[in-house]
Amino acid sequence: MKEILQYLFNHNTLTKVEAKSILTEIAQNKFNESEVTAFVTVFLMRSITLEELEGFCEALMQLAVPVNLGENLADIVGTGGDGKNTFNISTLSSFIVAGAGQKVAKHGNYGVSIVSGSSNVLEELGYKFKNNEDELKQDLEKANLCFLHAPLFHPALKTVAPLRKGLGLRTFFNILGPLVNPTQPEFSVIGVYNLEIARLYQYLLQKQNRNFSLVHALDGYDEVSLTSDTKIITKNGEKIFAPEDLGFHKIDADKILGGDSKTESAKIFKTILDGQGTFEQNAVVTANAAIVLESTNKFGDYNSCLNLAKESLESGKALNCLNALIN
Repeated sequence: MKEILQYLFNHNTLTKVEAKSILTEIAQNKFNESEVTAFVTVFLMRSITLEELEGFCEALMQLAVPVNLGENLADIVGTGGDGKNTFNISTLSSFIVAGAGQKVAKHGNYGVSIVSGSSNVLEELGYKFKNNEDELKQDLEKANLCFLHAPLFHPALKTVAPLRKGLGLRTFFNILGPLVNPTQPEFSVIGVYNLEIARLYQYLLQKQNRNFSLVHALDGYDEVSLTSDTKIITKNGEKIFAPEDLGFHKIDADKILGGDSKTESAKIFKTILDGQGTFEQNAVVTANAAIVLESTNKFGDYNSCLNLAKESLESGKALNCLNALIN
């Protein structure tokens, strides 16, 4: 590792093969914590390259616990690390999508640079993580949604979890997470915190011939926040949408803040699914859910998908999906 670090400190970058090899060895605990911390720190000081991203992703997927949950699955996930302290918008939107009739394989993890990630909030609500294929299929059958807690499927993520928690900073692992859902869902809506990362994702996902929608709010959110215009990039092109284009008026950032603790975050989550959310909270989660539904090309145009998302939330179908998953 010392040679690798010296090479990187001299402003060199890794090839895809080198990146894949190093991350594989990190997963196999071949380096000590100080060496791995130094390696991760390199990518806090400069941007990751496309080749490095591709190599890291290949390593994680090659090492992943295999799971086959069928076809026609969707995922909505953000990189995290946008520093906006919102409530769990992507995870909530996943249940609205499931309630609207689209099967979801949600990939997530504990929060590192935020109070409560998707794994935190679902664990707080009583969900037990699993990586048994049959049990996950049962969840999909009864709840139209299953949840894949990343460390159970990716040994490398489990290995570096204490390091990431100790740093408390956004690392390149935040960038890898949305790309390595072990089910490789057919439809991926990925929120990104800046356009530089969006471009990397775009190149990589196009190379893999994947269906994708990359979402970036121009004021820095890794989701449709309705606090500003949103850029959406697909394999067919890109477009900027004002909040009004998405069926809502612009909202204030303080209206979509998350809790100060895991318990408070879970309370906000449940309140919204119970139908007691504020206008702004409901607007944000239904807008994001509508983007997912539209990306599948099965539910009509955006306005039709937004109506489906609203009905899923207001009728209690989304809540039923959560209850079925937990119970």
